[in-house]
Amino acid sequence: MSTHSVEDIKSDSRRLRGSLLQSLANPVTGALAEDDQTLIKYHGSYQQDDRDLRDERRRQKLEPAYQFMIRTRTPGGVISPGQWLKLDAIATTYGNHSLRVTTRQAIQFHGVIKRELKVTMQAINAAMIDTLAACGDVNRNVQVAANPLLSSAHAMLYADAARLSEHLLPNTRAYYEIWLDEERVGGSGEEPEPIYGERYLPRKFKIGFALPPLNDVDVFANDLGFVGITDAQGEIVGYNLSLGGGMGASHGDAETWPRVADVAGFIHRDQLLDVATAVVTTQRDYGNREQRKRARFKYTIDDRGLDCIRGEIERRSGIALQTPRPFRFDHNGDRFGWTQGQDGRWHLTLSLSAGRLADRPGTPHLSGLREIARILDGEFRLTPNQNLVIAGISDARKPTIESLVQRYRLDTGNAAPTALARAAMACVALPTCALAMAEAERYLPDFLDLLQPILQKHGLAETPILLRISGCPNGCSRPYLAEIALVGKAPGRYNLMLGGDQRGQRLNTLYRENIDETEILRTLDTLLGRYAREREENEDFGDYLHRSGEIELPPYPTHRVIPVELRP
Repeated sequence: MSTHSVEDIKSDSRRLRGSLLQSLANPVTGALAEDDQTLIKYHGSYQQDDRDLRDERRRQKLEPAYQFMIRTRTPGGVISPGQWLKLDAIATTYGNHSLRVTTRQAIQFHGVIKRELKVTMQAINAAMIDTLAACGDVNRNVQVAANPLLSSAHAMLYADAARLSEHLLPNTRAYYEIWLDEERVGGSGEEPEPIYGERYLPRKFKIGFALPPLNDVDVFANDLGFVGITDAQGEIVGYNLSLGGGMGASHGDAETWPRVADVAGFIHRDQLLDVATAVVTTQRDYGNREQRKRARFKYTIDDRGLDCIRGEIERRSGIALQTPRPFRFDHNGDRFGWTQGQDGRWHLTLSLSAGRLADRPGTPHLSGLREIARILDGEFRLTPNQNLVIAGISDARKPTIESLVQRYRLDTGNAAPTALARAAMACVALPTCALAMAEAERYLPDFLDLLQPILQKHGLAETPILLRISGCPNGCSRPYLAEIALVGKAPGRYNLMLGGDQRGQRLNTLYRENIDETEILRTLDTLLGRYAREREENEDFGDYLHRSGEIELPPYPTHRVIPVELRP
């Protein structure tokens, strides 16, 4: 890899341009220059290679099978039917014939090769969607409670989130010059970046908007969270601010840990942009730029103290944070099947396995959604749990869409799989993620098939239990909030994490380290058997593990206590 530090690469990049144009034009290799592999992340793409082919290509003295993942910036995961059809065409023309719904409500394309990278980017932008700031040390795609058509409060939440997403975009024109052939003008490469500065943020930054009682965005996993507070008429009057969430960690490194955010105060809707800017610039100036593993906002708070950071936010914004308003979360998952909004329109939530949409034998899901998009009079909504809402369906179109769902077996995620499968999540991991230590997405169906008989044996077949699998400790599938989590340690071996809750408010803890499938299943068999015999009425698995004393709260430096639930 590059001998230059990430901070030097950013500073010397001429506002994220680097030598990307020259790298793209180089026909000798399928890869970018080393420094450009860092810079392209800010444009919404990662250079990867097919790890399944590495050894064979090495034996043939060929370079790795380089390819690119491209991620959209779609705040709240809102996609029109016309946009869906264009994204589908991009996946089948330039990608690996699949669309992947991420845990941050974006679409990822996989398998794009370098010589088709620019035309793919142009096709995405032609769909009126961009990829700017979908990756890199900037604010990423903003999460929003999944269905803004459900009520007026959901619509307000989405509007505020979309407004903040635009406000926090980098000011550079590099994206438009490199991918869309925008003409360079005077000052190109020296554009002012009033929010990010010339070095941008120390690390990635994530924002989520939630609307109680549903915490479907896992708002406390975000660096910055906004919990919508409504009045008696159901209108949003403001937000409780949460600070310092983050899932990433490193195996065996006591200097890193996952963290759920602290609720730091209440703000009114008209204070949103000023306060968010103050939070981001505080992290810009106080975040750790010497150690990237310690550069997330959670460490800035833990190192300097929440009171210090809160005071800096108030000073920069000129706004005094008020006492947090009462709220309560009941659940952090999706609700599947049909629901009806306040305007009478229908919404159908479909369960997707690890967010992957493809045409497989017996389940032509990509084709089915293509047919639905052609007649849909509503919109698509990607959920933060890797599922899909077909939203805003009229009474007239509902029977046709129901028929298409059945014909293309899109209902298999709701009717056939279990409660365990419907709530489970997994990151991509192998073969494309460079950080993966073990399988995740490809292993999820097999692990579900192995765990389900154990649940059935103990009378727990339809008991909701939150399972998440991550191929490495970086935690893209938010495993540290799950009741059961497998965190990859090596091929076929995982850390077993237990004890999260179903509201996204409590971290789990390490129960067994570096164990294989046989030991994982044996351990869970014992614990689930005890749970079935000893649980209290309506007691969730994670709550039982704590009540029984089987596990304790994780010993992270500032997170020995579950965040206080603010009750009316």
